[in-house]
Amino acid sequence: MKTPLFFQLDSLSEPALAAEAAAGLAGAAAVVSPKFFYDALGSRLFDVITELDEYYPTRTEAGILASQGAAIVDAALSCCGPAPVLVDLGAGNCAKAARLFPALAPRRYVAIDISVDFLRGSLEALQREHPTLDLAGVGQDFSARLALPPHLTHLVDGGALVFYPGSSIGNFAPAEALRLLRDARALAKQGSESGGLLIGADLVKDPRRLERAYDDTLGVTAAFNLNLLRRLNALIGADFDLRQWRHVARFDTQHSRIEMHLEARQSLVVRWPGGERQFTTGERIHTENSYKWQPEAFEALLREAGYGTVRRFTDPEGWFGVFVARA
Repeated sequence: MKTPLFFQLDSLSEPALAAEAAAGLAGAAAVVSPKFFYDALGSRLFDVITELDEYYPTRTEAGILASQGAAIVDAALSCCGPAPVLVDLGAGNCAKAARLFPALAPRRYVAIDISVDFLRGSLEALQREHPTLDLAGVGQDFSARLALPPHLTHLVDGGALVFYPGSSIGNFAPAEALRLLRDARALAKQGSESGGLLIGADLVKDPRRLERAYDDTLGVTAAFNLNLLRRLNALIGADFDLRQWRHVARFDTQHSRIEMHLEARQSLVVRWPGGERQFTTGERIHTENSYKWQPEAFEALLREAGYGTVRRFTDPEGWFGVFVARA
């Protein structure tokens, strides 16, 4: 049986993360990156969110991949050739990508996530299920830049399919999404004339449905958002009292995005070593954006990023899109 390879590219030290989080809190408008959601409890809460009735993206995307899987795989292989390297962005537990293994028959699987430590157990379990497949885990915060250093480019030589499911592209503003899509195209074509992208994107729909998906009846999404304050208390030594805050989710029509915020229920002061901030009643910490796309606009974004042929696959209601693009 083969053994997975692991590479940590970015310095993700606790002091560096703490400094980034504290700087966001101290800005003109308080903001905290959504990457800070995903401590152990936050990751478990998000898994629960994907099971909620109101949260349609996960099951809708899965339905598209299940019902139209053969056509999607054919389109992907026409872009990158047979037995591609499968590069999984934000791989998490690797389960979504693993479901594609039988049809794609990849020659190598490269899982990229913010921390190799999180990937380690998933890839070791995956290796037991696929003992002859080359597996690699790469720790990289690709929210700033997606690229492999020269000593790792061999991992994707010969044509790759970049897989970015789950509508995570929506966490990026359009200009940032364009940058990431260009980086993904360069990665897919590393050392080859062929390559492709398989990506999920949430589509514009009734704002009431969108807001319910991010503010569910059971309050799981509220707990997920509030857990960010618990994470900040541990990470930067802040003294947030979670009872003084409430979860807010709203659809911004002008920017076509769901915004998540944490809103102060009263006037208060939050302190941490080396800093503090006064919050007035109703003042908010911006914790996440989730952009929703018109399908034609997302296809135009892919073409602006340099992709060629684009194929679109949607559910019957047109809630979610799976796109295959030639790099």
